[in-house]
Amino acid sequence: MSFPDLIGRHGLDRIGLRGKLTANQPLSAVTWFRVGGPAQLLFQPADTQDLANFLSHLPDEVPVLPVGLGSNLLVRDGGIPGVVIRLGAKGFGSVVVEGDGAIRAGAAVPDRRLAEAAAEAGQGGFAFYAGIPGGVGGALRMNAGAHGSETAGVVVELAGVTRAGEIVRLSRADMDYRYRHSTQPGDTVFTEAVFRGEPREREAIRAEMADVQAHREAAQPIREKTGGSTFKNPPGHSAWKLVEAAGGRGLQIGGARMSDMHCNFMINTGEASAEDLERLGETVRARVLETSGIALEWEIKRLGLWPDGVEIAPFLGARQEEDASHG
Repeated sequence: MSFPDLIGRHGLDRIGLRGKLTANQPLSAVTWFRVGGPAQLLFQPADTQDLANFLSHLPDEVPVLPVGLGSNLLVRDGGIPGVVIRLGAKGFGSVVVEGDGAIRAGAAVPDRRLAEAAAEAGQGGFAFYAGIPGGVGGALRMNAGAHGSETAGVVVELAGVTRAGEIVRLSRADMDYRYRHSTQPGDTVFTEAVFRGEPREREAIRAEMADVQAHREAAQPIREKTGGSTFKNPPGHSAWKLVEAAGGRGLQIGGARMSDMHCNFMINTGEASAEDLERLGETVRARVLETSGIALEWEIKRLGLWPDGVEIAPFLGARQEEDASHG
């Protein structure tokens, strides 16, 4: 699928941008599932000022979607209309430990690198990031967490650029963090954040990080094409237990399969389409709803359009489930 040109239509090549504009850029290369259609326009800004300049000139009717490292992202096969913004390491990948012990990290910094910087600085409270395969920007957006800790516990303040191109600073309270959720508009692009932990011995921090990583390697299919946890844990329940009880472990549709190692992980076995993956997820949600009465919520972000003639409704019915197998 190919979208109409946005660069020439809106004169985006004449506003002095220093970053990179690419029309109809395939996004399968930047998502961990390795599936999905193109972005109508992909913008990779040089720095915060470049991003603000771009957004201030972009017409209001053009949708904007920031994406991070692509670890928990499912882009549909029809692609994403409007502008996708992806921050690169050159302009948004620094980590600085400040004099008072605070850690300033760009939105493109991988979570594991933030954990390592905190350990080196003797700041406890960040070890859980060692097991999250994402970046700071995504962690800020969705209050990423693991092992009983979450982003809300260590972030102090954030910086970002609004859809109108205004550079803003936000406090933790402004985010109204909840479980895997924040209330800031989805088209606000976070650019950096300041974090603060508690002083702790480096050896103890590194031992905790090693435990987190060992648990991840033993329990999760980290060497597969996956998007991390597929569904959120409902209050009082573990999503994987509900999936397993509903017969979801090893369930496969096309090239998409619920992992045998951890059945709350979907994997692309090699030939999956985005349609395969979302159809599998909705089939699992339907089975869990039928067996437990619990409506699982997606943790993976599903974005974009389906090709003509394709539609996948929430909680598929029995007819679609008959197409699934444990092969």
